[in-house]
Amino acid sequence: MTGSVAPFGDLTYQVVTFGCQMNKHDSERIEGMLEALGARPVGTAAEADIVVFMTCCVREAADVRLYGQVSTLKGEPLRADSPLGRRIVAIGGCIGQRDGRKLAEALPNVNVVFGTHNLRSLPGLLREALDRQEPAVEVLEASDGFPTDLPASREHAWSAWLPIAIGCDNFCSYCIVPYVRGREKSRPFEDIAADAAAYRAEGVKEITLLGQNVNSYGRDLYGKPRFAELLAAVADTGIERLRFATSHPKDITDEVIGAFGTLENLMPALHLPVQSGSDRILTAMNRGYSRERYLSIVGKLRAARPDIALSTDIIVGFPGETEEDFQQTFDLVREVGYHQVFTFIYSKRPGTPAALLDDPTPREVIQERFDRLVDLVQDNAYRANQPDVGTVTDVLFEGPSKRDGSLLAGRSPKNQTVHAPLPAGTAATDFEGVIAPVRIDEAKTWYLRGTLLA
Repeated sequence: MTGSVAPFGDLTYQVVTFGCQMNKHDSERIEGMLEALGARPVGTAAEADIVVFMTCCVREAADVRLYGQVSTLKGEPLRADSPLGRRIVAIGGCIGQRDGRKLAEALPNVNVVFGTHNLRSLPGLLREALDRQEPAVEVLEASDGFPTDLPASREHAWSAWLPIAIGCDNFCSYCIVPYVRGREKSRPFEDIAADAAAYRAEGVKEITLLGQNVNSYGRDLYGKPRFAELLAAVADTGIERLRFATSHPKDITDEVIGAFGTLENLMPALHLPVQSGSDRILTAMNRGYSRERYLSIVGKLRAARPDIALSTDIIVGFPGETEEDFQQTFDLVREVGYHQVFTFIYSKRPGTPAALLDDPTPREVIQERFDRLVDLVQDNAYRANQPDVGTVTDVLFEGPSKRDGSLLAGRSPKNQTVHAPLPAGTAATDFEGVIAPVRIDEAKTWYLRGTLLA
């Protein structure tokens, strides 16, 4: 059925997002474009005429998940009042960029494939797919601009992602991101500051600055990193909460570290991926810093902001990792005392230098190390939350808890999940986007629970 017979205004859509915050931001742009064309969002694939998968290829599990979900859609019937004779399935993001037309060949029910550099092409590709039976595929090698000028449908009116750069120049030996996102490209300083001011004027309360490596922001445009200046400029808009991700340890400066002690609206939480505590493995990963350098950064951060909550990423089982290497990672995690650690078993990514490395370590040995680390991570997270009991913290509420509608759920300045009983005579919607004080009565491993004071 052609696009003229089935206009977008008659169609429903669902966007399924895997991976990082940049993918989530891209998904908001996809949703904004579809809604600008008249399509309306629905909650399940069974209700959707158009399903868009925004994909991640950092780990093999994401490929498996994508193929499983796309294949499952073949058996999902169209909604009874759908104007289409078939469901349109589109794949974008990093797997779309990496595999291109191969996806349409491997998955017969895929109608559209697009890459990381051509989000704005999706409406035209969908029209093309509606008008003919052949898959519509477009994957560009680079982009002339940024997707920030596209319409967006944000998940929360009070919170916004604000990209400051795209791409990555680090080429860590295990990572596929530079190959699918391209080289680092910064947005002009003035454009970002203007976007931040506009968000503040709209009533946004929390901005998260995004980049594959925010600490090197501006090096390609200005010859030197200007991230500390950018933080100050965005903070000066008066935004109530400011965050950023992701922060590469090799490029973080003393000025950025110092901002945690001088900018009141810069939240005391930082994701600082370490990946390994072994210098030998860090060198093999091409991370560009040593264990000593990383721990010195942690020391400076805690000197600037004693209550800062740190999170990190760790890969277990990188090729050639020995028990001694793993123990150094284990000891670093214990020493730092992270609030949260995202742990992963190494996943070979074709096309990366590490994919060529052999590793004789048995899988069961790697799994045992991983399990040991997870136990430590959970113990650390529980201990890290205990000092908050009895304190009062301002919580940005997002709405009802997903598990218990009688509880409100929100985020503390340290990015902890906080639950509080819904006051009598109120609805959860009354508190969406509201910042209010909560006395913390109980601290668990992954959340805090308290009493709303206002």
